[in-house]
Amino acid sequence: MPTPSLASLPIRRLTLRDLTACADLSEDRGWPREEHKWGFLLTAGAGYGIDDPQGGLVSACTVTEYGPPGRPSLAAIGMVLVAERHARQGVGRRLMRHVVAALGTIPLTLHATPNGRPLYEELGFKATGRAEMLRGRFTPGGPEPRITTRAATAEDLAAILRLDGEVFGTDRTHIITRLPAFADQLRVAEEDGRLIGYAAAWPNMDTHVVGPLIAHDTETAKALIGSLAARTDRPLRTDIDARHVELLAWAKERGLAFVAPNAVMTYGITELPGDWHRRFAPLTVAAG
Repeated sequence: MPTPSLASLPIRRLTLRDLTACADLSEDRGWPREEHKWGFLLTAGAGYGIDDPQGGLVSACTVTEYGPPGRPSLAAIGMVLVAERHARQGVGRRLMRHVVAALGTIPLTLHATPNGRPLYEELGFKATGRAEMLRGRFTPGGPEPRITTRAATAEDLAAILRLDGEVFGTDRTHIITRLPAFADQLRVAEEDGRLIGYAAAWPNMDTHVVGPLIAHDTETAKALIGSLAARTDRPLRTDIDARHVELLAWAKERGLAFVAPNAVMTYGITELPGDWHRRFAPLTVAAG
């Protein structure tokens, strides 16, 4: 029986049953397997993929929608991967065209590597920002921010959701309410009894990823990162909006080294909603 052409292979929705195949695809392209992150994205959002007749996946990506239930106002595309043996044959382009069409008029965002950016530009995405991935062992030093932080409790959830909606610019209750189970740490910052920031640290292979990071100002962001770092023996990883120059410099002084840049790209909108001044790092670049 002849092998079907790549162009004829159907695109389907992925589920948690595809978790191992998604992790295998990551590994095939030299990425970490990241089962924990894949599981989160496939549960909180949706996955799209193309099955390989010989087993596994030809290609995959995830979509995370934000906004009122049934009326999303923003969607983030991430984890766009094509198996090495099928690379440079138009598979990624076909999958992305399908996803963009399926999302219709919903504004889109994604973080693009330098390699992926030309494809997204071809599809109509525009670079509207930049983020820097940092990684390393955090070393305390210098004057400590005079901000009170503590572990979040169930009673903080309503205040976290209010702050997050205000800063992110649209509702992501379905993401934030999953953080206590997904993250190893969830901490809040307070001032005069008022919540002024929160951050999570979640496990990803041998690191703890800091994100989301929402804070009233840079000093609050520093305090949250420092408090998370003090409670883990793993290296930290995070993706900081490049406009936060002071925080980037501080993090590098504390041992987090620059790893890679990502272009923040949008489709259907000229900039992301919300208040970037208080939005320092995403949960993950795969979810915007």
